[in-house]
Amino acid sequence: MRVFNKDFTQQEAIPEAGIEKALEVLRSGRLHRYNLLPGEKGLVCELEEAFAAYMGTRYCLACASCGSALFLALKGVGVRPGDKVLCNAYTLAPVPGAIEHCGARTVLVDILDDYTIDPEDLAAKAEATGARFLMLSHMRGHIAHMDRVMEVCERFGLVLVEDCAHTMGATWDGRKSGTFGRVGCYSTQTYKHMNSGEGGLLVTDDGNVMARAIIHSGSYMIYGTHTSRPPLEAFEEVKWTTPNFSLRMDHLRAALLLPQLERLETQCGRWNELYDHTERLLREIPGISCPPRDPREHYVGSSIQFNIDGASARDIKKFLEETAARGVQIKWFGNDVPVGFTSSYDSWRYIPDLPELPNTKRVLATMCDMRLPLTFTREDCDCIVAIIREVLEDIRR
Repeated sequence: MRVFNKDFTQQEAIPEAGIEKALEVLRSGRLHRYNLLPGEKGLVCELEEAFAAYMGTRYCLACASCGSALFLALKGVGVRPGDKVLCNAYTLAPVPGAIEHCGARTVLVDILDDYTIDPEDLAAKAEATGARFLMLSHMRGHIAHMDRVMEVCERFGLVLVEDCAHTMGATWDGRKSGTFGRVGCYSTQTYKHMNSGEGGLLVTDDGNVMARAIIHSGSYMIYGTHTSRPPLEAFEEVKWTTPNFSLRMDHLRAALLLPQLERLETQCGRWNELYDHTERLLREIPGISCPPRDPREHYVGSSIQFNIDGASARDIKKFLEETAARGVQIKWFGNDVPVGFTSSYDSWRYIPDLPELPNTKRVLATMCDMRLPLTFTREDCDCIVAIIREVLEDIRR
């Protein structure tokens, strides 16, 4: 019987240059971003400048996590307690968590069969609720039809914040994910495209948003040391009215990330080689479907999702048990209870009046989710898909 023996959570090592930078930080004892010598810029500022340049944005703020960045983004664009924030229902819990952290109300929007937000339901919910904000999650690297999304945003005056935790390096029609809205937020958590254990990056061209985000992040009125920021005049009013939430990144994590940013495009290409190969093999299995991707979407496939068409909950659970027994770790967003990093929207019971979202329920009921770390090879993916095929055939006999 074929068995897979590699760990789906094993990431590549931090580049040696990052390790050396981290050791320099540790030897200095000056880990805090504002613990600087006179005239010293610091690694966090270097990272912010480099990521803003990579994204083609005016400003970047390094944060403690992507969830922190999402929260700061919402506060920065003016979300207040009681405001309604639209959000696609297929996402991870930190996204509605950031909305709830602001004291705002999450309004969930249905998804299409390709796992992305339904622009028609988005328009209907925007009109029905009067919401002024959209938190768009590019969940698991699937970018929505941004032309249609932006048309809805313009029609209803929605302020867009993009959750790009899974789309660092990705584009829609040649434009980088995270640059369509007022703010884009990225993750550097261990399983993302750059790895600092935890971490987040916030980008914007809006000086007022960045000034508020910097103060909120916990600048202790040392915001002048930031080099990726608007002019100091932008802080004069907000410094009196903006509370400190202490959500900064430190020099140690910036040290790990700077060399990874230099090779990000190469890494994205490697992920897509694995993804394209695995998707091609999965499509050859009867009963498995992967939604087509729009040619304008340049994705980064660090994980892969597929549906087992027509499978019952019992079939899916049996499939997960059998593949796990043979070393293949697959997650399922259709489970009736939250498991690990997955959860269905109807488990977020802190959201009042959870809506009926029939297409989201139908799609997630048979959708499986699997990581593709760069520690895997094409031959590893051959073995994984072969096991998936064998288990599925056994279940359907």
